[in-house]
Amino acid sequence: MSTLQDPTIRPADGVDPRNVTISGYVIDECYGPGSVTTTDPDNPANAHPRIGRPGQYPYTRGLHKSMYRGRLWTMRQFAGFGSADDTNQRFKYLLENAKGTKTKTGLSTAFDLPTLMGRDSDDSLSVGEVGRCGVAIDTIDDMHRLYADIPIDEVTVSQTINGPAAVIWAMYLAMARQRGIDFATLGGTLQNDILKEFHSQNEFIYPPEASVRLVVDTIEYGTRETPRWNSVSISGYHIREAGSTATQELAFTLRDGMEYVEAACTRGMDVDDFAPRLSFFFNSHNEFFEEICKLRAARRMWARVMRDRYGAKDPRSLLMRTHVQTAGCSLTEQQPLNNVVRVAYQALAGVLGGCQSLHTNSMDETLGLPTETAVRVALRTQQIIAAETGTHRTVDPLGGSWYVEALTDRLEADADEMIKTIDDLGGVVEGIHQGYFRRAIAEASYRYGQEMETHDRVVVGVNAFSDGNDDHQVEILQIPHTVEQDQCDRLLDFRRDRDADAARRGLDEIRRAARDAQNVMPALIEAAGARCTLGEMVQALGDVFGRYTSGPEW
Repeated sequence: MSTLQDPTIRPADGVDPRNVTISGYVIDECYGPGSVTTTDPDNPANAHPRIGRPGQYPYTRGLHKSMYRGRLWTMRQFAGFGSADDTNQRFKYLLENAKGTKTKTGLSTAFDLPTLMGRDSDDSLSVGEVGRCGVAIDTIDDMHRLYADIPIDEVTVSQTINGPAAVIWAMYLAMARQRGIDFATLGGTLQNDILKEFHSQNEFIYPPEASVRLVVDTIEYGTRETPRWNSVSISGYHIREAGSTATQELAFTLRDGMEYVEAACTRGMDVDDFAPRLSFFFNSHNEFFEEICKLRAARRMWARVMRDRYGAKDPRSLLMRTHVQTAGCSLTEQQPLNNVVRVAYQALAGVLGGCQSLHTNSMDETLGLPTETAVRVALRTQQIIAAETGTHRTVDPLGGSWYVEALTDRLEADADEMIKTIDDLGGVVEGIHQGYFRRAIAEASYRYGQEMETHDRVVVGVNAFSDGNDDHQVEILQIPHTVEQDQCDRLLDFRRDRDADAARRGLDEIRRAARDAQNVMPALIEAAGARCTLGEMVQALGDVFGRYTSGPEW
């Protein structure tokens, strides 16, 4: 059976580092029948209770009986840069290049740093960042321009936003209302996972307690008004990008999801009313089999937790619907064409692990925003997997492999131990205040760095096989400064032309709803329609909740 190394140290003497996974598992030379527990002590006739059948509890082998034989995964491509008009054109380019694929197509929206932090483009802290790492969205007019001529009641939309997620979603819904689109027809996902921001990405605005309240507000509103929308995507991706192991990613992500479930139930919601619309988002890194097993273990763990810990009765509440993105942190500036190969294997791991939607990174993302050529290659990578590899022809093709099942079991067992540790701390929010998550991730990242320095962990083109590193191999997309100036000019005109009294009333209503512990979503939607800006609505909430800075443990 595999053993897990202490993530703060290098492998013990006598252990060949080539046989140790990125997460620190020492892999046996060969696996056999004795590597896997197959019998059910309560029902000896059930030989494989923890593996099961596809589409049946505990969903180790997949959520659906036929999986990709019935329908391929959604091919979701990330886009966002410059102005709303720039990104709108990229969206249309992606939709055009996805034609002919017998799968659903989704648009994932990346926002620039000011938007992610809830600041308007003309804020003094936004200077130099507008439109750089994503699209700048300040107003409902920007939202109209972003999705102009795109049938949002037919195409699913994903929005990668967290701290101001409720505000951005309110703008989207207000835009849909002005277009005469029924909320019930809208399909998509709001990332909206604020807890992982405190663990890893730092794009938080309000204290953890208030932040979780806003997530529950969106879950509650979405359950009532937008039945096809996933109001939170519980995200391990960024935890992994910060340097965690696969096991930590698995444990921390599931425990974050459990925290939201508990908060929603405390609000008075029935678990079966909202759980079927929860979704998850995982990273797919270079350790091929570990990534496959992580997804298999995640489905099994979530089904068990929802049934046994929270008493869910609806079978849909047990299903972990998973988006996967290839690992941005694995891409190298050196020899960027090699990233095409990395992404292909990572994407294949996501498919073999049974994801429901998939995003493939572009080869040039470590250098800048992706060019159209790089984006097309990333999309074609998914299409080749779907059309040429035959991986869709049978469900869970690696299921029953002694190695795969043993590693799945081990990931589950170790993640369960980590979840117990978080429970003993008092839950995720208390763990944030104590600095538990950041310390654990930092220790794992440090070990990986040590392995790189000693060449125990080879990264092609970085610490080995460096011939060609000086070659200029790809073009880089440049964002002109005029994008920022034009956006600020539009924002100035927007404020000048609106009904100032209506905007002021909208902001007052947001403060009142927040102060009176009411669901803030209706007030946010009305304020967006009254032409309040992103920064103004975020600040209105901040007037009640306050702003959060990191604690002394960090």
